[in-house]
Amino acid sequence: MSQTVSIVTLGCKTNQFESAAMSEQLGKAGYRQVDFNCGADLVIVNTCTVTAATDSQSRNLIRRARRVNPHVRVVVTGCYAQMEPETLAALPGVALVIGNEEKKDFLQRLTALEEDSAVVAVGDIRLINQAETLPLSSFEQRSRAFVQIQNGCDAFCSYCIIPYARGRSRSVSPDDVIKQVANLSRAGYPEVVLTGIHIGNYGKDLQPQIDLFQLLQRIEKSDFTGRLRLGSIEPTELPDELLDYIAASNWICAHYHIPLQAGEDEVLRRMNRHYSIDFFRCLLEKIHQRQPDAAIGLDVITGFPGETDQQFADTCKFLENLPFSHLHVFPFSKRPGTLAAEMPGQLPGNIIKDRAVILREIGERKLANYAATFVGRQLEVVVEGGEVGGQRKGLTQNYLAVHFKTAALQQGDLVTLRITDADRGILLGEVVC
Repeated sequence: MSQTVSIVTLGCKTNQFESAAMSEQLGKAGYRQVDFNCGADLVIVNTCTVTAATDSQSRNLIRRARRVNPHVRVVVTGCYAQMEPETLAALPGVALVIGNEEKKDFLQRLTALEEDSAVVAVGDIRLINQAETLPLSSFEQRSRAFVQIQNGCDAFCSYCIIPYARGRSRSVSPDDVIKQVANLSRAGYPEVVLTGIHIGNYGKDLQPQIDLFQLLQRIEKSDFTGRLRLGSIEPTELPDELLDYIAASNWICAHYHIPLQAGEDEVLRRMNRHYSIDFFRCLLEKIHQRQPDAAIGLDVITGFPGETDQQFADTCKFLENLPFSHLHVFPFSKRPGTLAAEMPGQLPGNIIKDRAVILREIGERKLANYAATFVGRQLEVVVEGGEVGGQRKGLTQNYLAVHFKTAALQQGDLVTLRITDADRGILLGEVVC
């Protein structure tokens, strides 16, 4: 009987991509994937370490795996494993702790395990200067595929530990990116998402140098036939020529994810974010002028150390006047090892929580208003898995969720829907063709 495995993934799309690649390798090795609560023989926890709260969540998952199956072997990887391997190795049930770079040969390390005590294999990721992406040919239970084009980050924002957990910015060669994108397109995925930690920095470390704009041009000339979605891009890495190109390319989804983090200049300075609110406003206006229907998602951190009532009010006012559609709100959580963790003016948790509620209300209104503009129009949708209240789910190019009725379509199919209504940011539609 084959061994069972469960993979639990926390954090970013890069982790999701790497978990999918590990799952594929395990399947080829004869492992059978089961739900976490089934008590798998092997549990892989792919951790995030953005905040102390995500560290705690990872530890709790390891303990739960042990409770569900006392004989489980737990492999811990990801950014928390990179930063604090010995802490994780000391937890009962942990057999192997591997760093982010060691993910590429995790199966060999797993097969070689013999000792009763945990094995730690975590190298100094700061010394890695080339990107080696894990091989991946399919995404189980997904209608969209992800391609990792870059890893690491050179930004060193004062609240963020990721440059230490992922290393310096490193780009996958354009030939490898194009091959992966084309292969996934041929495998039937109608949408491919380009992911990484800092994709706007793509290609600066390569010889010859290339940038994201040039990579997109090369993808357009390749065998790729689907639609492409871009991951998060820093506001300073969206030049006019790239905006013009995206606006003119109907195969690139009209969806931007741009971290704002604060709507007040002094808070941005303490965060070590290298732009002003005037620069950011101008950027969003340029996008909106080129693509009035484009979805624009923002990230905002609230409760940053020293954030005054007035600075928070200024952020709210700034957001109210921006043309965006989605707002991802992150209550500040002190992450040991970052500059922000040692800053004066740490705010009480109740204030941070209250401010997050106010920001989420702004985001909900913005999304509802944006979604309502599509009622009566026809949109192309990728069919997703699962149902809600007997209705299928889909995703538009503009990153809007759609619910609709049909029995004839499968996950991953493309369908055109007429939008009949919008309810709190979710579209309702009917099949046209």
